[in-house]
Amino acid sequence: MPPFSGWVRRLVLACTGMLIVQVILQAFAGHFYKFYFEPSLALVPSLVLHGYLWQLFTYSFLHEGLWHLFGNMLVLWMVGSIMEMEWGSRRFLELYFFSVVGGALVTIAAAFAHVFGSSPETLVIGASGGALGLLMALAVTDGDREFTLLLAFIIPITMRVKYLVAIIVLGVFVATLIPSGDHVANFAHVGGLLFGFLYAKFIPRRGLGFEASEKYFGVRNEWQRWKRRQAAKKFEVYMRKFERDVRFDEKGNYIPPEDDGPRKPNGSSGSKWVN
Repeated sequence: MPPFSGWVRRLVLACTGMLIVQVILQAFAGHFYKFYFEPSLALVPSLVLHGYLWQLFTYSFLHEGLWHLFGNMLVLWMVGSIMEMEWGSRRFLELYFFSVVGGALVTIAAAFAHVFGSSPETLVIGASGGALGLLMALAVTDGDREFTLLLAFIIPITMRVKYLVAIIVLGVFVATLIPSGDHVANFAHVGGLLFGFLYAKFIPRRGLGFEASEKYFGVRNEWQRWKRRQAAKKFEVYMRKFERDVRFDEKGNYIPPEDDGPRKPNGSSGSKWVN
């Protein structure tokens, strides 16, 4: 069994705790839960377009019941632990929430296109998009890895990840053609699988966060170099008023005059270097 630790444990405990809150609210504050709590945190496509952007993430922490939670958390634990150990916590979280948001975006697009009867007012809950995104990414990066599954929790079956994902993709495709009508939207499954594939196939190995920071600092450094060159040009113009020829290179670095003579090597004076 893989270790139950790190962000995998935090996510599982967060989803489990949220289910407990859901059960308590449904039992003792059903009106509040139905009309305020669930519509605020679940994914409702029409509300997302009206500014409820947090629903792109929060819907993954809600579940319909114990078995819905158990299935998603089992995949998150079994696959997520492997991904977190091999990819690191930062890339694991990027992949998971990239798939969660991807599932939400595909669901929203399908809802407004009214694909297979989808509606922008339908509530969508569950971490299936994130869990299936992890499984798809593992199939792309290490498809020959083998899992031992318990058929009906009794018969052990060993299967490679790529074949397991192929079966799941087929099942999701069939389920999408025959919508179940419950809160677990099949388009979230499609989006999770799709965005998990995109992340594993096209996102650089250092992750989105590193690439974004590299782009930011690259643009910032180029801006600073441009400002330095502009300041150097202004200083050259200013010094010409005093008949002084001051030169800078293309990077804005000062070029000393040739008649200054060679500089003294370190240690030629009487002073000492102190480290």
